Amino acid sequence: MGDDSEVIRIPNPPYPSVPAVDSYEDFRDEGTPLIIDNGSTNLRFGFATSSAPRSVLNVVSRYKDRKQNRPVLLIGDAIDAESGARAQARTPWEGDVLLNFDALENALDYVFIHLGIDTSSVEHPILMTERLCSPLHSRSLTSELMFELYSVPSLTYCVDSVMSFYHNNIPSPPVPFTADGMVISFNTASTSVIPMLQGKGIMSHAKRIPWGATQANDYLLKLIQLKYPTFPTRVNTSQTNWILQNLCEFSADYPALLRKLKDPAELRACEKIIQFPFATPTVEEKSEEELARIAERRREQGRRLQEMAAKARMEKLTQKENDLQYLTALRERREEENKKDWAATLKEEGFDNDSALDSTIKKLEADLKRSRKKDNDGEESEEEPPSFPLLDTPDEELDEEGLKEKKKQRLLKAGYDARERTRKEKEREREAREAEEKREEEERENDLEGWASKLRQEHEGIMNKIKERNRRKAALSDRKSAAAQARMKSIANLAADERVPKKRRKVGSEDTFGADDADWAIYRKINLAAESSDEEEDLMTLQSLEQKLLLHDPTFTIEDTHAALSSQRSALMSAFRPQYDDGDMAGERAFIPVPMRCD
Repeated sequence: MGDDSEVIRIPNPPYPSVPAVDSYEDFRDEGTPLIIDNGSTNLRFGFATSSAPRSVLNVVSRYKDRKQNRPVLLIGDAIDAESGARAQARTPWEGDVLLNFDALENALDYVFIHLGIDTSSVEHPILMTERLCSPLHSRSLTSELMFELYSVPSLTYCVDSVMSFYHNNIPSPPVPFTADGMVISFNTASTSVIPMLQGKGIMSHAKRIPWGATQANDYLLKLIQLKYPTFPTRVNTSQTNWILQNLCEFSADYPALLRKLKDPAELRACEKIIQFPFATPTVEEKSEEELARIAERRREQGRRLQEMAAKARMEKLTQKENDLQYLTALRERREEENKKDWAATLKEEGFDNDSALDSTIKKLEADLKRSRKKDNDGEESEEEPPSFPLLDTPDEELDEEGLKEKKKQRLLKAGYDARERTRKEKEREREAREAEEKREEEERENDLEGWASKLRQEHEGIMNKIKERNRRKAALSDRKSAAAQARMKSIANLAADERVPKKRRKVGSEDTFGADDADWAIYRKINLAAESSDEEEDLMTLQSLEQKLLLHDPTFTIEDTHAALSSQRSALMSAFRPQYDDGDMAGERAFIPVPMRCD
């Protein structure tokens, strides 16, 4: 982002404050009219002679405070201070219709209390605004509320946009009002259009369009979520409402504006760089003495953990030695007891037979030997080649137990030989890989340009294979394409071969399907979900080539890699995405060139 781009910061919501109650002494017994602008978002009120009206959010919440165990009524910004109140928030309006009269009553109580009216009834005429084409029952219920609950002397309704037209077009000398014009009122849930002729609204030709600030706000929020799906901060409606109120503009000629924004320079001039609120991470700086003290404490903890581990290891080793001594003494008792008593002893100790006891003793001996070697040498030594003495002994010289042991040694030797072959094969592969790397390094040092050209050709060939594979997948989704028709022919041929009975097949014809690896490609052609066996190998080879080229070829950049090329969007989106400097990424920002339309 260049220095000439202005960063617009979304302000944090202010903490709600308790508004003061006005003095009523100047208006007592005066009969000054009260003006109440009952809007869907804000409730404005004041005496007709006041210099500036008071305003509050037209939302009410009645909930029960668990700490004090009593009902609480909040209105306006105070609702944001309590999490329990936000869930119970209500507004008098449902869209563009006045329906919740309980909330309206609470809002009117707030109005009269903060105006300082302390009498039993409201002794002032009231002028209240209403929407264009409001339902009759809304006006009748509001009138009933005003006259019966507050005992107002008189009540008058007016359309706020018409009153605004009168106020902004009053002539200098007090002459009859005869101005002509068109009133367009962009409200929270609707837009009203009223023609004015000779100072009067032609209500028979007035229109109310069901599109207002709420719909525009939701549309802007969806645009932001669509353009920035991985935005780290969850954008809320209050933030988009602030963007709508402060940054969006009306267009007198929307198609002409769209044609103008086709020019990249014009679109760049209309961009808005917005920074959302974020908390700067606080890094506590420590002195050198504190750092040294922390390091010493960590070393001490490490030594203590090592000592604890050594102690636990020693206790485990001692326990194994004791177990080995006990089991060895137990095995020596085998010659002293008869078979019945010895079987009972084994069962009591948890062994099924003598083999289980011998196996446990051998395992303990191996564990103790390995542990002692670790303690003495610090690491395990390499495994010594095992010996198999019975393999060279003829079977005639062995008894039944010897033959079993010889068979066991033959299996052990086969496993050992297999491990040795695998190790030697890995060693040969490692040597071949090192020789290939050495040869490639010599080729690169002798002819860097030729080496890079060869790798670029391989890279381009694999890229073409991947593109061709993707094109084929896209073509298979269209059943009228040549690839889809060829797939159907292959399926039909396979089905026809399956339907031919074995008796009718040619005698002497040999089925050689599968002798060539290419034969199995038919299943990849007819199966849309199956991936090519070479696809993963191609991607791995492509990644290896790109790493070598990025490391040694200065003309090969990140933009030339497969990941960068495949992640590119349309030219329009790539051209108008903002570029940021390293120092400008402290917070989360959004680039929103969104023109609003007004027809």
